Amino acid sequence: MLLISHSPKETRQFAANLAKKMKPGTVLALIGDLGSGKTTFVQGLAEGLGISKKYYVNSPTFTLINEYEGKIPLFHFDLYRLGSVKELADLGFEEYLEKNGIVVVEWAEKLPPAELQKMVVVRFSMLAGEKRQIEIVPPLSVRGG
Repeated sequence: MLLISHSPKETRQFAANLAKKMKPGTVLALIGDLGSGKTTFVQGLAEGLGISKKYYVNSPTFTLINEYEGKIPLFHFDLYRLGSVKELADLGFEEYLEKNGIVVVEWAEKLPPAELQKMVVVRFSMLAGEKRQIEIVPPLSVRGG
């Protein structure tokens, strides 16, 4: 699926609509340059999942993970400052995959390629101004690989 978003508001709305169709256990791998719309997308997901407005959804760059309670919990990882895949294991990443929530991983390109093949990959590309291209690619197993 390919989408062109013309504004942050449009990106949030698209993600909110997408979230309403997600099932617990979904893992999204967000890939894109700094400022390409990844965190804005996660804000929309939170809205669509019914996450309380009392939470300010931001990128967990320094904490590596933020947890948000909602109808379906949202576990938001940011791997920008990740030093090694071992650090991710030390955070209990595998356990989060089994918590029956939605797992979102920013800077997912730091994961081993075999892990990415199991996830829904969302690629963000900056176009002119606030315009963004958002491409959603299902996991390899869903694509018949």
